[in-house]
Amino acid sequence: QVQLVESGGGVVQAGGSLRLSCAASGSFSSISAMAWYRQAPGKQRELVASIISSSNTNYADSVRGRFTISRENAKNSVYLQMTNLKPEDTAVYYCHADIVHVAGRLQHWGQGTQVIVSS
Repeated sequence: QVQLVESGGGVVQAGGSLRLSCAASGSFSSISAMAWYRQAPGKQRELVASIISSSNTNYADSVRGRFTISRENAKNSVYLQMTNLKPEDTAVYYCHADIVHVAGRLQHWGQGTQVIVSS
């Protein structure tokens, strides 16, 4: 069974920074893409950033230039460095991984970590 465990959320003032971490554990062959999504109250879940490799990343327009996604394959981990946070970044942030198993590829989600940005 695969688990994605996030950490690093919290409360921060506007303009501040936070770093989210997500580690995958369990039995699997490899991890393809990893990503961070977020969901604000009353809104749909949206893609924040995704990464296949350090040279292959994608960002939502709303966070480009402020957030940086990275991964550490040896630790099956993905990170999201968030700077210059704004109140509109307040949401539950979810880690997502496209994981390759012997039987095929499956999508996995973490349980979410709350980020609150106060004005």
